[in-house]
Amino acid sequence: MATLGEKQELVFGLDIGTRSIVGTVGYKDGNRFKILAQRIKEHETRAMIDGQIHDIVKVGESIRVVKELLERDLDTKLSGVCIAAAGRVLRTVTTSVEYTYGMDKELTAEDIYALDTMGVEKAYEEFSKTNDTEMQFYCVGYTAMRYYLNGYVIGNLEGHKAKTVGVDLIATFLPDDVVDGLYKAVEIAGLHVVNLTLEPIAAITVAIPEKFRMLNLALVDVGAGTSDISITKEGTITAYGMLPIAGDSLTELIVQHCLVDFETAENIKRQAGEKELIEYLDIIGLPQTISAAEVMELLNPSIENMTKQVAEIIRELNGDKAVSAVFVVGGGGMIPGYTEKLAQELGLVKERVAIRGQEVMQSIDFEVSEARKDSLMVTPIGICLSYYEMSNNFIFVTFNDQRVKLYDNGKLSVVDAAIAAGFSNESLFPKRGKGIVYNVNGKSRMARGLQGEAAVITVDGNEADIHTKLINGSKVVVTPSTAGDPVRVELGSLPELKEQITIKVSGKNVKLPKTAYVGGVIQVPSYVIQDGDDIEVANWYTAEQAAALLDMVLSDDTQIMVNGVPALKDTKVFDTFTLDFGKKEKSQTIDELLEEDMAKMSHNVPQPTPLQKEEVSTTIEAQPTEAQPVPSAFVSVKPGSIVVMVNGRPITMSGKTSYVYVDVFDYIDFDLKESRGRSIVCEINNRPADYMEYLKDGDVVSIYWREN
Repeated sequence: MATLGEKQELVFGLDIGTRSIVGTVGYKDGNRFKILAQRIKEHETRAMIDGQIHDIVKVGESIRVVKELLERDLDTKLSGVCIAAAGRVLRTVTTSVEYTYGMDKELTAEDIYALDTMGVEKAYEEFSKTNDTEMQFYCVGYTAMRYYLNGYVIGNLEGHKAKTVGVDLIATFLPDDVVDGLYKAVEIAGLHVVNLTLEPIAAITVAIPEKFRMLNLALVDVGAGTSDISITKEGTITAYGMLPIAGDSLTELIVQHCLVDFETAENIKRQAGEKELIEYLDIIGLPQTISAAEVMELLNPSIENMTKQVAEIIRELNGDKAVSAVFVVGGGGMIPGYTEKLAQELGLVKERVAIRGQEVMQSIDFEVSEARKDSLMVTPIGICLSYYEMSNNFIFVTFNDQRVKLYDNGKLSVVDAAIAAGFSNESLFPKRGKGIVYNVNGKSRMARGLQGEAAVITVDGNEADIHTKLINGSKVVVTPSTAGDPVRVELGSLPELKEQITIKVSGKNVKLPKTAYVGGVIQVPSYVIQDGDDIEVANWYTAEQAAALLDMVLSDDTQIMVNGVPALKDTKVFDTFTLDFGKKEKSQTIDELLEEDMAKMSHNVPQPTPLQKEEVSTTIEAQPTEAQPVPSAFVSVKPGSIVVMVNGRPITMSGKTSYVYVDVFDYIDFDLKESRGRSIVCEINNRPADYMEYLKDGDVVSIYWREN
């Protein structure tokens, strides 16, 4: 865009048509639009067909010519331009959207724009779901049909307070190749697009003012390659349509009939409405003449076919019924007989189908000499005015040396460009290193890897982030994010291993750290946990492990007591248990006791005549005297009985002449059915025992389940 002196910002509108390019420059002053310059240039070749660019370079050069002529007229440089796309492959979507604020809010123009944008985004989502096509489509225009304030229809939301707002909206979409061709042609001319709209939207802005949109009307913009159609009803635009047939189809008939080039045929068609006899040179260079009547006779069948198709589209867009009136704009609609035949096809009186030109430009001031004010100028002026009503253009940015086109919704940021360029989200955000999953006491835990470095982003050389706003021409450079280091968890960092157990050793409380087993093997705190490890944190120590922590060495004659009961080296000692160590008393056999007692008696009685040892022994056992002490092994023991220690308790076994290990189970409460997968441990005098091993008086027996 540009400015002129102290006046408001200039708006440059460009109607890139099939036959000609029309440039208009002006500015808005209150409710009026003042046109300062106009220029028209026809294409020298068929660079455009049916509203679509076929030769981008040639169209770009023609745009450059128009731009330079306008710059010379205004004595100022033009850089930004508003353009419109023809609806050659037009698709429309009608949708509704609603937004609720947390509290009553006074609505501003920005709120309304945000609501419209939500509607456009929803329309695009719906369009993408219902149109299975390989072509990329873009929204090139939208119209708010109705606004809602707290559920009620309202004409204008601005200034009102509301909790809930809504809009019914119609959005129009065109394929990427149509849009991209327009943008590239404009760039060749040294311009950038500041607003893109649709030709029927631009035309209706001028041809059917809002005060007339309560009526059921149709606007037909007949260009050279397309006939664009829009419908109004109940105060809004309700539908858009397109027909790929217009003025050029008539010109081509004249080319064939008169054997002339396309430009000469175009002149013959125009003069048919002005002269009765038209002179021209054919392709051989010979002078020829043709009457206007002959031209119209040639064209009438095609005009009838064209208006019949337009009438069918109007009915289709209007719910299978005719509209109340039709306004016709564009150069193609000025051909004699067009409006009359269209009225006939729609069943309307001919006065209800009329060409709209200067009479609809009541709010337009032409500050240029010899200004053109006919129906050909309706769309170019509408393109200028659309700049003030919406901003739905596309912008181009460079993302890591890739040119990306973005639909400008007013809030484009780096992340939008990244998505359009196919740059993965993972490369934008820091990635974590490899994590692990492991079990602690049967419960699963996960440790995540370390966070990596975020992506380094610059926009136009300045430090930025994913939320940095973009404008047309922004240069974005993104260095991908990095992954962090794999997780490293040491066994000693587990919270369970921060706890301790307290046992009483020789009357003093001793705190011991908990231990951990990995896969059944005890591990040191510095062990690095691996993925899939099965960890058991023990809340106990064996008596031997506890002794080792206390720098004690257990020998074979060390007596271990747990909670006051004789125990083994692998007996488990839990929190609050008592643990004592002492020296085992030597167990004496019966023979040893007898020898000891006999030695004592030898000091108290007269020595008999020496006899054989067997005779002496027999005499002592059979005939004890009152003066002789009773051997200690037989104290309180009935003949044929023995006393053994079983799991720390004395058991008297009697009734047999001899006893084996398994006889113990007759004297203790030990249920062999309660194994639950455990193995039984049988020991005698701190060593493994055989079930049929003979017992003797004073033996120490241990029987318990081995915990797996």
